[in-house]
Amino acid sequence: MSLADLSFIDMCKDILKNGTSTEGEKVRPKWDDGTFAYTIKQFGVVNRYDLSKEFPALTLRRLAFKYCIDEMLWIWQQKSNNINELKSHIWDSWADEDGSIGKAYGYQMGVKHRYKEGEMDQIDRVIYDLKNNPYSRRIITNLYVHQDLHEMNLYPCAYSVTFNVTKRADCDKLVLNAILNQRSNDILAANNWNVCQYAVLVHMLAQVCDYQVGELVHVIADAHIYDRHIPIIQELITRPTYAAPEFYMNPDIKDFYQFRVEDFELRNYKYGPKVENIPVAI
Repeated sequence: MSLADLSFIDMCKDILKNGTSTEGEKVRPKWDDGTFAYTIKQFGVVNRYDLSKEFPALTLRRLAFKYCIDEMLWIWQQKSNNINELKSHIWDSWADEDGSIGKAYGYQMGVKHRYKEGEMDQIDRVIYDLKNNPYSRRIITNLYVHQDLHEMNLYPCAYSVTFNVTKRADCDKLVLNAILNQRSNDILAANNWNVCQYAVLVHMLAQVCDYQVGELVHVIADAHIYDRHIPIIQELITRPTYAAPEFYMNPDIKDFYQFRVEDFELRNYKYGPKVENIPVAI
């Protein structure tokens, strides 16, 4: 069993046993038939993933790794908010007729800000500080910009990352860690997807800034399982598990903006059957 499988199974069991139901409350999401989408939720879930030990892809079911990478690059590297530049269709329900999701996600990453060192966007500021101010406690990105919320087709779920460089006795280089803050997380549809995206991001930044990878800490304010997902989750967490896959990233790339989807692989990845037709609440 991979450590990611263990964390996922324990989290799901805890939510199902100790979580609270939103049934009967005033909720925003609805199913495609118009009925309200209620959840069992847990507040303040924290999972830790030591990326130096394994890549945290679930083996209970297959991660759509290439699409996962493509979406992460779409936001963090391309700084795009248009679904026409994305290979998957996961954002289709939130896009307008031109393909825009408004001033969300990649749009915020591309906005220039003024610093004493000059104008930079959030990504370039992170890379600058990791290279020049590695012990700074201010290396943070933020997508939850209140002045722009009314122009976002969906408020950001994974909204903030704090990067932190430390020394570790078992590592030859300085270690890059990150905390991902998420206001809301659909455990079945998005949990491992988000974890793996930001695990890859930490690997990318560590390589281009000459660090080793350390921990990814995932902090979820509202971790929830939708009512129609409960039987799917109950079946999923009883499946056999396998060893974690081997993560490969092209070692020759030293420029963050040169990475492409084909530069990443999961090798020796053994996994359970696909979960078909997951209903998505909008």
